[in-house]
Amino acid sequence: MKKALKIIGLTILIILALLVAIPFAFQGQIKEMVKRFINQNLSAQVEFSDVSLSFIRSFPKAHVGVSDLVITNFQPFNDETLASVKNISFTMSVKELFKKASDGPIVVNSITVDQAMLTLKTDKFGNENYDIVKETGEDSATESSGFAFDVEDYAINKSAFTYLDEASNMTIYITELNHSGHGIFSADASELDTKSEANVSFSMDSTNYLSNNPVKLDALIDMDLNNSKYTFQENKGFINDLPLEFQGYVQLLENGQDIDITFENPESDFKNFLAVIPKTYSKDIENVETTGDFKVKGIIKGMVTDETIPTLDISITSNNASFKYPDLPKRVENITIDTSIKNTSGNVDDTYVDINALNFKIDNDVFKSSATLKNITKNMQVNANLDGIINLANITKVYPVELENQLSGILKGKLNTAFDMNAIETNAYERIKNNGAVSVTDFVFSSEDIANPIHISQADMTFNPGTVTLNNFKARTGDSDLNATGTIKNLFGLLLSDNTLKGNFNITSNLFIVSDFMSEDKEKSADNKTISDAESLKIPAFLECMITASANTVVYDNLSLKDVTGKLYIKDQQVWLENMKSSIFDGALSISGDVSTKNEVPTFNLNLGADGFDIGKSFKEMELLQNIAPIAKLIQGKINTNLKLSGNLDNEFSPDLKSISGDALAQLLTTKISADQSQILSKLEGALSFVDFDELDLKDVKTHLSFANGKVSVKPFDLKYKDIGITVSGSHGFDKTVDYNAVFNVPAKYLGSEVNRLIGKINDAEVNNITIPVTANITGNLTSPNVKTDLTGGVKNLTQQLIEIEKQKLLNQGKDKVKDLISGVIGTNKTKTDSVKQKQTDVVKDVLDDIVKGTATKKDADSTKTGTTVNNVKAALGNLFGTAKKKDTVK
Repeated sequence: MKKALKIIGLTILIILALLVAIPFAFQGQIKEMVKRFINQNLSAQVEFSDVSLSFIRSFPKAHVGVSDLVITNFQPFNDETLASVKNISFTMSVKELFKKASDGPIVVNSITVDQAMLTLKTDKFGNENYDIVKETGEDSATESSGFAFDVEDYAINKSAFTYLDEASNMTIYITELNHSGHGIFSADASELDTKSEANVSFSMDSTNYLSNNPVKLDALIDMDLNNSKYTFQENKGFINDLPLEFQGYVQLLENGQDIDITFENPESDFKNFLAVIPKTYSKDIENVETTGDFKVKGIIKGMVTDETIPTLDISITSNNASFKYPDLPKRVENITIDTSIKNTSGNVDDTYVDINALNFKIDNDVFKSSATLKNITKNMQVNANLDGIINLANITKVYPVELENQLSGILKGKLNTAFDMNAIETNAYERIKNNGAVSVTDFVFSSEDIANPIHISQADMTFNPGTVTLNNFKARTGDSDLNATGTIKNLFGLLLSDNTLKGNFNITSNLFIVSDFMSEDKEKSADNKTISDAESLKIPAFLECMITASANTVVYDNLSLKDVTGKLYIKDQQVWLENMKSSIFDGALSISGDVSTKNEVPTFNLNLGADGFDIGKSFKEMELLQNIAPIAKLIQGKINTNLKLSGNLDNEFSPDLKSISGDALAQLLTTKISADQSQILSKLEGALSFVDFDELDLKDVKTHLSFANGKVSVKPFDLKYKDIGITVSGSHGFDKTVDYNAVFNVPAKYLGSEVNRLIGKINDAEVNNITIPVTANITGNLTSPNVKTDLTGGVKNLTQQLIEIEKQKLLNQGKDKVKDLISGVIGTNKTKTDSVKQKQTDVVKDVLDDIVKGTATKKDADSTKTGTTVNNVKAALGNLFGTAKKKDTVK
């Protein structure tokens, strides 16, 4: 007995070892078998990572598995993936593995597919990406097919299916698909027991009919394989939680499929209607209180061919129904639904939806509607009637919908609209027929995207064919108010197809504060704390309109603009400003140009005209002007200026100074300067004691400035102090650095008593016209400037020239010679350059040394008056330089 048990055990062990080992011997043969089937039957690129064989997994049958299968299309869908499968396995009799190609097809008993992704596509030319089976002759079809199916069980697990039809603009998405079936396909007549569940989305011509709705189906099907007829027996399906029972059959014919199916929901409770709504929105409906009925019935009958569909007769009805969620305070009552979906011809274009009634009541507010939808597969035609009142605050009080933003307000409307979708998409206003009126009162909208809730106290619209007239619109947000009237050309295009809203509006406001329309962008910092950065409100991309605006006061940053008027044209997230005018800084402001938020960083390109601005106010309150002309804040009076500006805007819609470029032309009107408040002017007064900058004449001064890369360049402009002409030029940076030259054309009389005494000795009226150019170089920065002048050299130069003139007079030269010398001095001083001035200074020094030493002009040594001349000159120079410390200057 023990010996027999040992023999049996050893035999079982050997069998198990063979069951494990033999598959490895046949591994290559299995791969060749799969490759042979693919090459004989498919016109596509097929790849897989491995083919496995097991005698244990499905004992006593063999189990063949193919891993990581990928099928890629050839032209015209080149390199597009038709299917990918994580694993596909077959079970078959072991003897099928030993068949040769000449022995006939291999019989497969069961198939299991795991994690498959299948994409079926038909392009606009009618090409199908799933048409990859090679055509073979009728006689060789069986012989070359490679496989035959005697399936008893099959399953598809955790898979997804996509169907795209570009010609009809139809899409079907099936996800989370699990389907299994059990039957005998080899018998002439048998039963197939199937179970299916999936999430289904279906859209046609941009209309969504199902959106990730869960669908279940348990179907027992009679299979008449001889006649290719499949009859539904005990069948029950679910759309969301709505149960549907159906009967009938589907028969496959040479020219299509013959369908005859009827269905209805077995119960008539109105709760079944709530079951149709996706669970995400309907929540738990088990405890909802309902009254009334809800019934769905349908007949689908006829042929499915390339030209026809079955006729349809589907009805959805409910009478005097109501529902109330247990955790919500209000009830929806008097619900009436009367809808039918029909097609009586079999032509798909003749399918239509007729909503005879969709009515309900909340509190005392009654809403009624009806609509007809025709030609739904192509250019859908809509004819709808809306009549009633809806309190928007009641939406969340009767239905468990989670809105991102709380709504409130009363919507009243009586409207008939008729249009086709193509008219909406192409803005063919003549085909959009609207009649009626809609009003909104006390509507409040809040969002994280805006700084303050928007409160629309009143909005009245009249619907006309092609346009909507905005009769009245009153709103507030923050401290700002808006009133508007106008026309809207494409309201339904915006609501139904994300189209552009076009219109013309007249907008008025008593107070408009720009910051009220800013949004807060909340982000997480490194320490996970919430921080807020102001983010400018984008100009809406869907808006294209002309706005005529008028506001009593507009507050922008720290500026308060009065009596603002002008026009704005908005398109593609860009605003063009035309003839904008305002009163500010006791003057008039005009603006033209554009502002764009199309890119991540907003940009602007503006022309600004200022007429009679109060200089003190404008340069104190506008940072831009402070940086363009920082010295102007010391000036009191008026200014006219034209500025051309372009650059970027920051998050508060203020110019980014580092990015701006442009130029300006300014004219000063009646002005007064406070020189004691400026470091630059104080240092200039110290270097040039004959100038009192508080008395500087700035009236009608004109200057031209240009700026870019944070630097302002000032072209030369002229000032006047008494009879001293001043020419200023140079540049400064927005970082407060300065580099300026100021040339003072100083009359000789301002240069001391000794110079004046020397002029008196010449005793010629033209000498009073003699001036010297004194250049002041101003560098450093505004708060700590460096000031250097060439005053000393200029005085020495003038003195030498005056001595020469006096010398000529003492030598009894003619008046013409003296006048020529005087004219030469005047002309030279008006045209000297800095390099000439430096050379002149050196020459004057040499001449003065010679004169003081008594060695000047030897040719005059024999003259009886030469000694007197030299002595007089020495005396004059001695007096001039000896008394220079007294600073006896004339102011």
